[in-house]
Amino acid sequence: MEMTIEQIDQTVLGWLANARQQILESIKQPLDVDEKSSQRDLVTNVDKEIEQYYVQQIHALMPQARIISEEGYGDDVQTMDGDVWFVDPIDGTLNFVKQHDEFASMLALYRDGQPVLAWIMDVMNDQVVHGGPDYGVYCNQTRLTMGPDYGLTDGLVVLSGVRLLLDQHAFQEIAKSSIGFRIYGSAGIAYMHVLLGKAVAYVSEMKPWDFAAGAALGQGLGLKVSDVDGQPLNMLLSGAVVVSTPRAHADIMGIEKQAKGL
Repeated sequence: MEMTIEQIDQTVLGWLANARQQILESIKQPLDVDEKSSQRDLVTNVDKEIEQYYVQQIHALMPQARIISEEGYGDDVQTMDGDVWFVDPIDGTLNFVKQHDEFASMLALYRDGQPVLAWIMDVMNDQVVHGGPDYGVYCNQTRLTMGPDYGLTDGLVVLSGVRLLLDQHAFQEIAKSSIGFRIYGSAGIAYMHVLLGKAVAYVSEMKPWDFAAGAALGQGLGLKVSDVDGQPLNMLLSGAVVVSTPRAHADIMGIEKQAKGL
């Protein structure tokens, strides 16, 4: 018998609780740290172990599902047909290694290209934002609603530090137009600020496992989700992603158009 959305949600919350305990124990031990593309792009033994744990659990729960994952333990996924999971075991690995704080663990389930459920866990604060468009969005056990529909001039915006320094996608103008900007070094933590109404927008260049959960949860809350051109996300490609209140989204799209001379 097929599981209900609630049963899937409760099952995955159990995975996250187990993963959290494993991560907290691992922090007490020396980490095996390797560089990927640069000294700022790290992977640890914990990233790999947690991803392997999630992949094993997903395959046991949904044998026919396919998995897009950061560390390579998933599948070679070419289409969004059927059930597709996105796995980011430790989001913000540099923060994990250097701070032991402000990092997340993220999962998302899409069916035929549409979000079903997603989970973002702030590991150190034991807080999980979870749910989906047809299920509702919750922070632990408390159901969330979208916060006030503030524009950039009345709200904080979360941006990628590297993209801001390079002024890609008009990030500097977005920052100047907001009441203030923040940088967290973790997509999951950034998304949680928007989902919890602490910021009006998060904009960054991301890979699918970075944005899948935040996009699903944002859609579930009624936030605007798009690329920087206002187009729907391609869940199989990296790109610049916006999740924001409707008013902030309109502000950001105006800045992007002006930057492109449109």
